[in-house]
Amino acid sequence: MFKKILIANRGEIACRVIKTAKKMGIATVAVYSDADKDALHVQMADEAVHIGPPPSAQSYLLIDKIVEACRLTGAEAVHPGYGFLSEKREFQEALMAAGITFIGPDAHAIFAMGDKIESKKLAKKAGVSSVPGFLGVIKNPDEAVTIAREIGYPVMIKASAGGGGKGMRLARNDQEAHDGFISATNEAKSSFADDRVFIEKYIEHPRHIEIQVLGDSFGHVIYLGERECSIQRRHQKVIEEAPSPFLTAAVRAAMGEQAVALAQAVNYKSAGTVEFIVDAERNFFFLEMNTRLQVEHPVTELVTGLDLVEWMIRIAVGEPLTIRQRDVKVRGWAMEARVYAEDPFRNFMPSIGRLTRYLPPAEGPNVRVDTGVFEGGEISMYYDPMIAKLCTFGPVRDLAINHMRHALDEYFIRGLNHNIPFLAALMAHPRFVRGDLTTNFIAEEYPDGFHVEDLPVEDPRLLVAVAAFVHCRHVEREASLSGQLPGHEIKVSDEWVVQFGGHNYPYSIRPIDGGYALEMGGPTVTVISNWGIGQHFFRGVVNDDNDHQVVVQVDRHGIGYRLFHAGSLADAVVLSPRAAELAALMPVKTPPDMSKFLLSPMPGLLVSLAVNEGQDVKAGEVLAVVEAMKMENVLRAQQDGVVATIHARPGESLAVDQKIVEFA
Repeated sequence: MFKKILIANRGEIACRVIKTAKKMGIATVAVYSDADKDALHVQMADEAVHIGPPPSAQSYLLIDKIVEACRLTGAEAVHPGYGFLSEKREFQEALMAAGITFIGPDAHAIFAMGDKIESKKLAKKAGVSSVPGFLGVIKNPDEAVTIAREIGYPVMIKASAGGGGKGMRLARNDQEAHDGFISATNEAKSSFADDRVFIEKYIEHPRHIEIQVLGDSFGHVIYLGERECSIQRRHQKVIEEAPSPFLTAAVRAAMGEQAVALAQAVNYKSAGTVEFIVDAERNFFFLEMNTRLQVEHPVTELVTGLDLVEWMIRIAVGEPLTIRQRDVKVRGWAMEARVYAEDPFRNFMPSIGRLTRYLPPAEGPNVRVDTGVFEGGEISMYYDPMIAKLCTFGPVRDLAINHMRHALDEYFIRGLNHNIPFLAALMAHPRFVRGDLTTNFIAEEYPDGFHVEDLPVEDPRLLVAVAAFVHCRHVEREASLSGQLPGHEIKVSDEWVVQFGGHNYPYSIRPIDGGYALEMGGPTVTVISNWGIGQHFFRGVVNDDNDHQVVVQVDRHGIGYRLFHAGSLADAVVLSPRAAELAALMPVKTPPDMSKFLLSPMPGLLVSLAVNEGQDVKAGEVLAVVEAMKMENVLRAQQDGVVATIHARPGESLAVDQKIVEFA
């Protein structure tokens, strides 16, 4: 077994590998850029080596830096994680030349399977079902349009060296094919230093289902079931689960057997994933093979009981697989939700900054949290905005979903925006609960973006009851501190109004054992909890005919309270009836008119500016391109106008809502 390994990655995957290595008694070495000098993976590792400035092209993507770090520390092997150098055959070859083991497949398999064009050719030769398309290298936008016409719209333009949704564009007409080729090649060059793209037929109503494979150096390959990864936004997976609610046993076996055959065709060793697109009739087509560990590997681990990272290490050291296909048993159901630093209410724009408070849900048999952040740490603009992977497990799908909804309520993040409200909405969506999924799910269900109105609809009496309870505790404390209440005697004014969401909710209240009883014009609502002032989580029972166990996050906010539950945020103010009447008369502050400005929707780099001062522009015309978290975002004119002033120039770093262009 190895004595010391280096993790050529960062974030949650670096932390994940370090945990497994320590469990196996292996010393670990972390590498880090300037932006990651205080990162969690650096703190967890036994040693750490600085490899350069924040941009990944100057640090995590430099093969020589990683090899030198191994030489300096005596690391015998390198685990690449995912992304960065994980699918670069040059990296595996450089390590091999230096006498260092690459914990993953060999260079031949990486090249044959990691390159989308070559892998599709090999898959076709091996008899694996493939999507119709053009696998040659496309020279320019005009040729892309010609090829797209021949295949037939809609088509998907994809980066050959791509992954993670980068360098991908859907085109339904000539203009989209032309523009999509340009954007895809630019994004591919920026992310992978390889601007080759190919075009293939886009399957309507598709599901994205992938097969996990595991192979050793002795030609033994098995598949470990499938993962459903259809819930995606901009081709980036958001929710993954195992198994799929769609596959039959026969289709599962056929996909697994084809995945194994493909892996055996390149003598594949280590963990890998064969991805398929599945249509409404359960016909499946090879999409690509990822010659690395997948982001969503925890759901497979939860339903199989296997540690994929441990097996990668054991296979790399030369151990044979001791598991046969007949030994693979899938038990229960697992869900994974990717928690991102982004604002779902602003078209999911990345959110950077410091995690002023960070309390993940407690881990246990039904909850797993893979994270690379900590309270006080920062999310920077240089890397993927993932905060964590939240995973839940249950004996059946409905229970796995319920555990996820509860865990999302328990996830406490402050200091920046995050997508937990969106994840909660997905978990509660009737179509998701039914398992009626396609890769178009988010686009179909949220065609105009995600809004507050899309959050799960809950009985407002629940949050009214919690706000009333919290307010009573504050009133009692203030009364006690002022000497109005002797001893532990509880006495609370019985007429109040809770204001939130633009509505008034009048109620009367009286103390009961362990809480309060509220009258709100219907059945009496009782609230029982041991919540105390200063606690972040209200945990208790709300009784409204049926006991309702709830977890609500509570912040003091101005003169009221900010409550988070089931993805919803409620700014609640508790007033006396007279104060509520007077509050209704207060003028509402009108926000400034910013319609004459093009504002940066996210922190990022202004890559290009397509207009000049004095230029006439039409609605829909490209104005600028902003890059954030390695993704290009094209900003277009919302209406006709004339450019009056340019406020930012290409190459500048932009803050969110910073002015770029002003119109006359």
